[in-house]
Amino acid sequence: MAFLASVLSALRRSPSALIGTSVLVLLVFMALAAPLIAPYDPDLQDSAIRLAAPSWQHWLGTDGFGRDLLSRLIYGAQPTLLLIALVTVLMAPLGVAVGLLAGFFGGLTERVLMRLTDIVMSFPRLVLAFAFVAILGPGLVNGALALALTSWPAYARLARVETAALARSDYLAAASMVGIRGPRLLLGHVLPLVLPSAIIRLALDLAGIILAAAGLGFLGLGVRPPMAEWGSMVADGTKVIFDQWWIAAAPGLAIFVTSLALNLLGDGLRDILDPRHD
Repeated sequence: MAFLASVLSALRRSPSALIGTSVLVLLVFMALAAPLIAPYDPDLQDSAIRLAAPSWQHWLGTDGFGRDLLSRLIYGAQPTLLLIALVTVLMAPLGVAVGLLAGFFGGLTERVLMRLTDIVMSFPRLVLAFAFVAILGPGLVNGALALALTSWPAYARLARVETAALARSDYLAAASMVGIRGPRLLLGHVLPLVLPSAIIRLALDLAGIILAAAGLGFLGLGVRPPMAEWGSMVADGTKVIFDQWWIAAAPGLAIFVTSLALNLLGDGLRDILDPRHD
């Protein structure tokens, strides 16, 4: 309870973080409760009502297969949020680990790890991600793996700079003098000081991850049909966008709102966690 109270107190100090968190909590609830709140089966096809306009029976209309768009929009939050979670679990820890080792040990270790980081960063991220998915095959896990493998270098460079600065600080020198060395020093004293910057960077990057994930779905490299996914729904809607605009507009708006919420959350976390930011 004390932890929850401290989190709520921090969120109240940053309106943008509060708004972003509220929207994300709503999206997570929508994804988890999709079977309970979706009015129809998202995969149920009815050719008699295909491309139907929004109505009281189908609030957002239907797509080219007669499937209810609102139901598919609700279920589409599941793969989107799951992909974000997978990318977060893979991307940030990998980048931070590389940066910590490079900055802490220096020398040959730093040169090898940072040259590898520079090589990955030299390629356009989205193009490299699309290439990975094309090789590995479409799918949620493959898409998350591709985005994570192309996004970690920024965290490695950030963690390396901060770790190298800490390695020369009196704080770590004092810890070494009392016998704290090696992994205990790295994980217990360096990592906690590097994490806030990585968390802020992660929150700001997640909006871009949403767009990249939608791009994979738009190109048919995301989840496999008939699973609902916002990017693939936008792709389906572009085929009839001049006559049935709502088919692309609904998932497009969902992507926009989610990206905006993540940007607001990232900006708020910067206010809360970064003492150098006014």
